[in-house]
Amino acid sequence: MKLSKEILKLTDEHPIKLNQLPEIELKQGSLKSIPEYIKNKNFKHIVLITDANTEEAAGARLKEEIIKAGLQATIIQLISNHHGQVNADETSLMQVMVETPVDSDALIAVGAGTIHDITRFCSEKLSIPFISVPTAASVDGFTSKGAPLILRGKKQTIQTCSPIAVFADTEILSKAPMALTAAGFGDILGKFTSLLDWRISHLVANEPYNATAAQITINSLEKCINYADEIAKSSEEGILLLMEALIESGLVMLILNFSRPASGGEHHLSHYWEMDLLKNDAPQLLHGAKVGVATCIIIDLYKKWSETINLGLLSKEDTYTENLREHWKEIKQEIDQLPEAQWLRLTLEQVGAPSIEGLNISEELVKRSLNEAWKLRDRCTGLFLINRYKENEISFSVHSPFLEK
Repeated sequence: MKLSKEILKLTDEHPIKLNQLPEIELKQGSLKSIPEYIKNKNFKHIVLITDANTEEAAGARLKEEIIKAGLQATIIQLISNHHGQVNADETSLMQVMVETPVDSDALIAVGAGTIHDITRFCSEKLSIPFISVPTAASVDGFTSKGAPLILRGKKQTIQTCSPIAVFADTEILSKAPMALTAAGFGDILGKFTSLLDWRISHLVANEPYNATAAQITINSLEKCINYADEIAKSSEEGILLLMEALIESGLVMLILNFSRPASGGEHHLSHYWEMDLLKNDAPQLLHGAKVGVATCIIIDLYKKWSETINLGLLSKEDTYTENLREHWKEIKQEIDQLPEAQWLRLTLEQVGAPSIEGLNISEELVKRSLNEAWKLRDRCTGLFLINRYKENEISFSVHSPFLEK
């Protein structure tokens, strides 16, 4: 995959060298390139981190290719919980730490988001590099440093390390379950609100902002919308474009060393729901599926806020309030430019992403998240500001529009 001119420009604007970015190969058959890459790095013993599904999809075949090349390969198949799922929690982290042989030269994450989060954390702690082998175009975190982990039942994102290389085989990606591809599409569509929240945080809280990074993210978002039909068909062209968008979003986070362009109020809702499911010992939902639904909810909320706010009656007088009043015209204009939530719901439905009813998340949980999820991150988003100035709890209804008028 050739780095775009915008990514190259972004590296010029930030203290990161091109050789610090992962080598990326995105094409059909890229799995076969891995043994040669490993040899060139003088690695001898490789550990593949998989689950039962990803071992079947790519892990077993990759192990054979590595062994055929005269190298040593070990598979650590992560143990599923009683829901048949693997979580990025203490149990999985310790399994990898304990089962990784002491003479290992590198780890390979063979899977989607959760396996990558586990692998990148263990790579950092074991002080050995890791290689990314995505088996589904499901998240934008393949190339980032952030590892969202579940520690003592709470979601925490820890900055660890990025992969030294990504080998994304479009043949494997196009065969992934459609639910995973739809989750990746949902993660990308979340940029509608994450980009707005980033702008709000800059204007109101003076948080850092980079126009080049924002434009890269916008380009990826628009590309995926334009090719939604191909993504819905899981065509190789559609999967290639979706994966490019996900990788570029991750590269932006890696270069900036924070997740603001890709994670705003919609991600806060998603993380809140995830923590509630954990607390109640319920099966986890796909990250991007939650983000897609949360984006629709956040858009409805922000549009209602834009229509009803009275700047003269804000309940606090401080720098936040002063900046909000000063920049409200610009913020309102950007809110008004957001697509309607109903259009977004239909676009998500087009690629097979679930609705809020399909996620089976209760109105009560969504209402709690709208009133409390902003506390999960120290970040000035629209969700944070709405809660800061509200007089009553935010109401919620699953019927369209989501929010009661």
